[in-house]
Amino acid sequence: MQRLARGEPLLSLGIRNARTAEIVRMAKTAGFGVVWVDLEHSSISIDCAVQIIASAADLGMEAWVRIPERDYGVIGRLLDGGATGIVAPRVETSEEAQKVVNAVRFPPRGQRSQTALLPQAKYRRMSAAELMRIADLATSVHVLIESAEGVRNADAIAAVDGVDALHVGMNDLSVDLGHVDRLRHADVVDACKRVIAAARSHGKLAVVGGSSDPPQFVELLNAGAVPLVFAAIDSDVLAAGLSQRAADWGQRIQEWLSESQIARSNELSR
Repeated sequence: MQRLARGEPLLSLGIRNARTAEIVRMAKTAGFGVVWVDLEHSSISIDCAVQIIASAADLGMEAWVRIPERDYGVIGRLLDGGATGIVAPRVETSEEAQKVVNAVRFPPRGQRSQTALLPQAKYRRMSAAELMRIADLATSVHVLIESAEGVRNADAIAAVDGVDALHVGMNDLSVDLGHVDRLRHADVVDACKRVIAAARSHGKLAVVGGSSDPPQFVELLNAGAVPLVFAAIDSDVLAAGLSQRAADWGQRIQEWLSESQIARSNELSR
């Protein structure tokens, strides 16, 4: 988060398909700085998610989880397992944002349950006050604005103490605004800029995801969004890789068949 606050670009990898930590090591080698496990759009278990994010944190990467619901117990288990960030989808009011903060932050800002040892503190035993301080510093709260209602309440959401970043989910937002597949529509762009302005006015980070249009991404960076690049999702990369391999081998087989046909024709003409 500090790197993003300084304006340093970070590549992020979404994880929906992988179930082991190898994906994290591959991402680290490739130059990614953030992994986020997408529990909203996958069947990944909490146990698998924890194994993945713990490895990411050990490698010095941001280790976030997008949760499918704002469940106090689930959030606590993910944090206790090593998550450095919780991403809450479709937050529309300050009350909903506060509910996320309550689950993530220790008192007095939240209601997170006490525990004796945490991976974020390298499992060192220490006073409760010191453990809470270290854990809070190591943890970020991300709220996703994905609806017109969320945009209208962006300023109040950004004002919630304990929220670190407002993310705009452009795909869901465009659908909610009635502009499916039209991320460049003026309403969508204006909504993004309103969320960015709200976040910045309260000293919070603004992130925009969903657009694969580089000029539009640059436009939103110039409006104040931080350079977090949603560069890949593992299931998309796997699907694209399989399609490319199939196409490559299909071309080779066609070349072989053509060469064989020519050879047979030459044989018959002798």
